[in-house]
Amino acid sequence: MKKIALLAFVSLSIVGCSSTQKVVKTSKNMMAVTYTETKKVDTVDTYFGTEVQDPYRWLEDDRSEETMDWVKRENNTTQDYLKNIPFRAELKDRLATLWNYEKVGSPFKEGDYTYFYKNDGLQNQYVIYRYKTGEDPSTATVFLDPNTFAEDGTISLGGASFSEDGSILAYAISEGGSDWRKILVMDTEKKEIVEDTLVDVKFSGMSWYKNEGFYYSSYDKPKGSELSAKTDQHKLYYHKLGTAQSTDKLIFGGTAAEKHRYVGGSVTKDNRYLLVSARSSTSGGKLFMKDLTKPGSDFVTILGHEDSDSYVMENVGSKLFIATNLDAPNMRVVTVDASNPTPENWVDFIPETENVLSPSTGGGSFFARYMVDAVSKVKQYDYSGKLVRDVELPGVGSVGGFGAEKDEKELYYSFSNYKTPGSIYKYDIASGTSELFIKPDIDFDPEAYESKQVFYNSKDGTKVPMIITYKKGTELNGKNPTILYAYGGFNVSLTPSFSIANAVWMEQGGVYAVPNLRGGGEYGKKWHDAGTKMQKQNVFDDFIAAAEYLIDNKYTSKKYLAIRGGSNGGLLVGATMTQRPDLMQVALPAVGVMDMLRYHTFTAGAGWAYDYGTAEDSKEMFEYLKGYSPVHNVKAGTSYPATMVTTGDHDDRVVPAHSFKFAAELQEKQAGDAPVLIRIETDAGHGAGTPVAKTIEQYADIFGFTLYNMGYEVLPEKVGNVMKK
Repeated sequence: MKKIALLAFVSLSIVGCSSTQKVVKTSKNMMAVTYTETKKVDTVDTYFGTEVQDPYRWLEDDRSEETMDWVKRENNTTQDYLKNIPFRAELKDRLATLWNYEKVGSPFKEGDYTYFYKNDGLQNQYVIYRYKTGEDPSTATVFLDPNTFAEDGTISLGGASFSEDGSILAYAISEGGSDWRKILVMDTEKKEIVEDTLVDVKFSGMSWYKNEGFYYSSYDKPKGSELSAKTDQHKLYYHKLGTAQSTDKLIFGGTAAEKHRYVGGSVTKDNRYLLVSARSSTSGGKLFMKDLTKPGSDFVTILGHEDSDSYVMENVGSKLFIATNLDAPNMRVVTVDASNPTPENWVDFIPETENVLSPSTGGGSFFARYMVDAVSKVKQYDYSGKLVRDVELPGVGSVGGFGAEKDEKELYYSFSNYKTPGSIYKYDIASGTSELFIKPDIDFDPEAYESKQVFYNSKDGTKVPMIITYKKGTELNGKNPTILYAYGGFNVSLTPSFSIANAVWMEQGGVYAVPNLRGGGEYGKKWHDAGTKMQKQNVFDDFIAAAEYLIDNKYTSKKYLAIRGGSNGGLLVGATMTQRPDLMQVALPAVGVMDMLRYHTFTAGAGWAYDYGTAEDSKEMFEYLKGYSPVHNVKAGTSYPATMVTTGDHDDRVVPAHSFKFAAELQEKQAGDAPVLIRIETDAGHGAGTPVAKTIEQYADIFGFTLYNMGYEVLPEKVGNVMKK
């Protein structure tokens, strides 16, 4: 960027303030809504000569008493509305009832024990159990119970990693849903904490070197608010057991030449190599390697540019197996010798195909998991690259797992889809046979529902897949309450998976539809890139076309359609409802990126620039972002759908100021009768680790708000489509 353009960007002025308050009595539900008073300030930013008002800038200060008071008042307004929805309690009871079944994860071996995660039903957090390997699993006892971390369940387990012999566990905890972590170190036999807690850790794994110590990543603690201040330089450290964190060795990062927003380190299973990924954004990164058998050795560059997503997934001695989308948008696996590991020496091991690849290893085999129109297919290869078999899966849906130690004879994988609760299967690696290992005992009958995939054309003619799930026998009369959910960004793929909450929605006669929009990873890097930067509008067009398909084909109609998405999906909902407020009855943006001109100034937001671009890049990019930024496109005199914005006060991924400002704009400018509310969860973050009790309350409120604003006065499953008069 030229220096003159940068200077044009930074102009700022703040003068004076005013406040607004509005009372709305809706004709649909006869429920009066008095919006809280929200102060306005005359804040103006100048971008390339264009002045942009930012009247709610003060809400960005998450530490101010004024902001906290506003949050309290907004929550009071929202709860006053929600408590009058006549079937809210019924929804909560049904959610709790359906949620209350035992959920068990795949077993895994560490040292002398076999471990697994389990939730008895309504426990706020999953518990880790273990038993001596070879003994009866029924002898399993509690190893680590995160429910004991905090009485209300708001401290969660944020990751766990065992040392080489399984004698030591390093585990991370998250407080109030924050991305900031603390790491505790436990003697697994005695189940005792053995040293001081590591603090101020963020966006980090924990990778052990033998039993001696582990690598982790973090930022310097920011000046100002820990929840919103910019974090821009990630660093990799090595923690040696028995030493203070203050003496941890800086391994990578920390210099101007090594400045990256995301740095991660992992040690190969044979403890031979340390592998380091270094990224400036969420897509693309450099790759380095250090030989740990040679003390004092320097890092060797495998990839010195950020034009691909590549990682070393396995090694046999000095032979490296690298998964990469370099010159292969749908991913491939290559081999290369560590003595000369740069791309010109790579040899295809599992070549790229027309479907997106996600590889793993287990029991002396490679497992190539492919997405075929967002549905899983799996192939098994040996270490010479020979195809062993196509793995027969239990059905059409999504699988996870297919990983194990090299000497294992069997492994475990999970299977689910939108109507089938997740089950665990045991897979015999030699014979290729699968055996049902754990089937959940849940009060839900998958056979009563159907799930179908359709393809529709977006605005520019691009064919987009969508899976629609609903009760068998549902009449396509345009009167079915429908949630259209999507994401469309960051190479994230939405594959079929079961949700207890969505099961309750479908029990009410609801339709649940999930399109695989551009910007996601369902069709590889090209599909992702087609929804980024100056092509971001493609994502919104794909979503709008999905809504139009559902309406045209009588699954629903405008009156019974709700759109929903979280994070980047919250942006999707915000942009769609401001571009096409006539299209839906209800909008449910969750933890959304709503201010596209300032998102990169908070926490690690600058790392999202691969997908979005920033307002600093160019005049053209600024104008494009401003053209769809939800905060900047709420227009006075427009009738917007009934809207409930949701966020968490400890969200340090997408700071809640995005949602605060968007809700304030909507409340001020809403011309119609539909309510505009914001539900701000306290002691909660971006979503991970949210206690089950809070999650159930959230869904009861979301579904209650949605159905009530579609005109229901009782739950639809009880009396059919009995509507308000």
